[in-house]
Amino acid sequence: MSEQPVETFRLGYVPGATPGKWARTWRDRFPHVPLELVQVEADDAVAALERGDVDAAIARLPVDKTRLSAIALYEELPVVVVSRDHLLAATTEEEVVPAADLADDVVHLPADDVLYGAGVTVPGLRPAAYREDGSVDPAGVAERPATSADAVAWVAAGAGVTIVPMSLARLHHRKDVTHRVLDGGPTAPVGLVWVSERTTDLVDELIGIVRGRTVNSSRGRGAAALQDAGGPSSGGPRGGDGKGKGRGDAAQARRDGGRGRAASPGGGRSGGGRPAGGGRPAGGRGKPGAPGKGRRGR
Repeated sequence: MSEQPVETFRLGYVPGATPGKWARTWRDRFPHVPLELVQVEADDAVAALERGDVDAAIARLPVDKTRLSAIALYEELPVVVVSRDHLLAATTEEEVVPAADLADDVVHLPADDVLYGAGVTVPGLRPAAYREDGSVDPAGVAERPATSADAVAWVAAGAGVTIVPMSLARLHHRKDVTHRVLDGGPTAPVGLVWVSERTTDLVDELIGIVRGRTVNSSRGRGAAALQDAGGPSSGGPRGGDGKGKGRGDAAQARRDGGRGRAASPGGGRSGGGRPAGGGRPAGGRGKPGAPGKGRRGR
């Protein structure tokens, strides 16, 4: 049978997301199907899917499930970004920050914030609004940094502190700022998202990859199409029988550092807990996984 051209599969990903491990599995398993990674802004990910700019996306959750389907992958830890001359910069990187320790700090949340939804209490002091003459306007609306990158730049300039998911703190890292995990803060869930009405064969194969399905356990629709197009009929990375997937996700979470709770192969949380060293630290203070240690005075 003559080879048929196979359309490029476009996988979008938001800033801070790390699609590399799934992209590697795809390329190992389906070398004849080009995979294009497309970065999309967090607030444009859904629109990019609906426009057809990407076939699926690693995006921020939640999404509207009346139009979209999603599989939860992991939850990112929240971190406080402070300037290098801030008191918190003197703490160790393993030490977590209780919300009470931000009581005297002005917290600037970016306009593209993904942590604090409606009704969620933000620690610290609210930014003030100013009139043109420089006086405080109690009834005014304070200016906000447009993006997480802008928020980090404001912090570097000494304007206060900000709170962002760990991956964004690392993405926008500067030598004049540092970050610490915020104890008890809201996490930022990340998942695989696609338009429900466009669950194509290739989307189905990507779903299998993120859920840990092996080549031999594939549902077969996409695999058959790929074989007809000259793709591999078998082989690819051996994934075992799926047992221990939660442990593998937890290990990946520890390596990435910014991932909190790893998701199970079916999309839920693995083991009902948090991976040691990668999840939100237990006990509220001290080193992750070592509750009760490292309490720092103000």
